[in-house]
Amino acid sequence: MEKFNVHRGLVAPLDRANVDTDAIIPKQFLKSVKRTGFGPNLFDDWRYMDRGEPGMDNSRRPLNPNFSLNQARFKGASILLARKNFGCGSSREHAPWALEDYGFRAVIAPSFADIFFNNCYKNGLLPIVLPESAVDRLFHEVAAFPGFELVIDLESQLVRTVDGSQSHPFEIDAFRKYCLLNGLDEIGLTLRHADKIREYENRRLTDQPWLTKTLVG
Repeated sequence: MEKFNVHRGLVAPLDRANVDTDAIIPKQFLKSVKRTGFGPNLFDDWRYMDRGEPGMDNSRRPLNPNFSLNQARFKGASILLARKNFGCGSSREHAPWALEDYGFRAVIAPSFADIFFNNCYKNGLLPIVLPESAVDRLFHEVAAFPGFELVIDLESQLVRTVDGSQSHPFEIDAFRKYCLLNGLDEIGLTLRHADKIREYENRRLTDQPWLTKTLVG
């Protein structure tokens, strides 16, 4: 998992409340569990004018010109600005996979659905909760200034504008913050203790040698 410390990025707006996980990545794309390759189908029903299916050549599909991510000014955005209850609906981990694969490092919203919120941390995507008034102001800034960027400082727990005119503190659990700063998912946390795990397994087989036949059988 990629470390997250200080990130500066272009902001893309998604001015819709209650965006569910089926909108983030439609159900027909959930067959793969590779964690990659979902970016081209992020918000598929909104990005394209036709219905997407696995294996389609997305470069040939008609784009919806009214959808924000299709507008040239938001190309390369790495921070998504959203409305309340983002990520509601079914508990598919593919949703943060798709957001990350597209290129987003963080999502800012007034609130998130709980399961989606937890899944983000497990996959290196930072969900940031800001007051609705602060999110409203950021939406206005994005609309008014093409190329609007934000700086997210995880160590200081601040979202700020590049010129420093705005600064918004955010809360994050200390353990989750530690994992993101160090690029550790659950597997990475476990592998830090690989030597102790091997030592335990070797000792267990020495003390209980009959387990060898059980494991082989």
